[in-house]
Amino acid sequence: MHEHIEVRVTASSREEADRICSAVVGQRLAADCQILAPIESTYWWAGEIQRSEEWLLLMKTTVERFDELARRVRELHSYEVPQIVAVPVVAGTADYLEWIRRETARVSGA
Repeated sequence: MHEHIEVRVTASSREEADRICSAVVGQRLAADCQILAPIESTYWWAGEIQRSEEWLLLMKTTVERFDELARRVRELHSYEVPQIVAVPVVAGTADYLEWIRRETARVSGA
């Protein structure tokens, strides 16, 4: 299993994206969070094809922190079923991967 992952989340607005990124990085659930925007999504919801403008968040973290990160995103998200998917980081430079580990390490007493 891979230790490092990229978690992909879509948000309904730039403000929601900013709020989620600030929270997960501030709580060290992700080492960083990038916002790509805007994107157009097409998907099934409530029995119909929907289209909406969204903002894509890319978060780098560890597998160990995924459940907490997903829980926090759900708390902050406006969607009933937000996209929260993780893809493995299969390779990266040693110093970058160590930085992710260090920045998402649990703080003693937290």
